[in-house]
Amino acid sequence: MKTTLILLALACTSFSAAAQQPASPKATTTQPVPAGYSEGLAATITELMSTGDVAQLKETAGKLERAAAIAPTDWLPRYYQAYAHLIVCFQSKEEGDVKDKYLDQAEAALAQARKLGGDESELLVLQGYIYQARLGISPMARSAKYSMMVKEVLEQAKKLNPANPRIYLVQGNNVYFTPKMFGGGPEAAKPLFEEAKARFAAFKPATPLAPAWGERQVQARLAAYTAATADAK
Repeated sequence: MKTTLILLALACTSFSAAAQQPASPKATTTQPVPAGYSEGLAATITELMSTGDVAQLKETAGKLERAAAIAPTDWLPRYYQAYAHLIVCFQSKEEGDVKDKYLDQAEAALAQARKLGGDESELLVLQGYIYQARLGISPMARSAKYSMMVKEVLEQAKKLNPANPRIYLVQGNNVYFTPKMFGGGPEAAKPLFEEAKARFAAFKPATPLAPAWGERQVQARLAAYTAATADAK
């Protein structure tokens, strides 16, 4: 099973430098935050979505830790910190027990985001993605447990917000990497990726800093399916 999901985007400035930039979107918080916080968080999120380098991802997770200290009632730094640790797991070439520790960090940050009243649909999707990463560390040993756990949390997320495109992306990934003999594979996953694509076309984040990742991955999955189908003819 493939466990590396590559994220590509434009390069960005650091959190500290971005804090000095002109005003841009505000984060969702319940109390005032220092000047430059929203701009810095926006730049750090862009940085996170712009790299697959493990060292840089870890550095970005550290910046998100500092952002969480600056705005302790904002759930977004903890959410993106969880996402950063998850992507470190996917990108790392280390042994499975080390990857599990990255996922432990991801779940700890996610639990903090939940305590802060984060968007439950988004939190459930990210939880499902973390379970998917756990499964990918040892597919043969963990498939029975984690495949069902992924399915359950995504169904919960769909009940809360069926318009969330990341639900269908993670569902599609779950089917994509399931062996064909068990009802999985690229062809079985294609309708889910197409659903995700349609949902992304209509999707508008709740705020400028709210979760919006996943569209490029959907496009890559569909492009790979199209290429594979063409080669098979």
